[in-house]
Amino acid sequence: MNIEVKRLKTIIDKRGVLVPIEFKDLDFIPKRLFYVTNVPKNCRRGEHAHYETEQIIICIRGKVGVKLIYKKDETYFILEENEYIYIRKHTWDAQDFLTGDDILLVLCSTNYDEKDYYNKKSY
Repeated sequence: MNIEVKRLKTIIDKRGVLVPIEFKDLDFIPKRLFYVTNVPKNCRRGEHAHYETEQIIICIRGKVGVKLIYKKDETYFILEENEYIYIRKHTWDAQDFLTGDDILLVLCSTNYDEKDYYNKKSY
């Protein structure tokens, strides 16, 4: 599984932090986005895969552990602020919210369709 954690460009000055995201630089042009917040410390979310949807998950605040399983390959990353990974379709994933103050932003390649979700861990 050839996946790497990438860091978003971050501009810091006395007025704060600006983190631009150029859609043209991503693995796909997003059709949907959502964010997850107020998750209790050490709680796990996700635990599913998609038939068609690709995702980019970005840690906006805190630390989020990401478990990925693709076919028989399994890996685990810890995303820190302004880091992200690309998740291709048919990859089972789960997110561990590690601080209790985490914010996770998810960019999706498709519109929402409940038929696109499945929970199978191995293929």
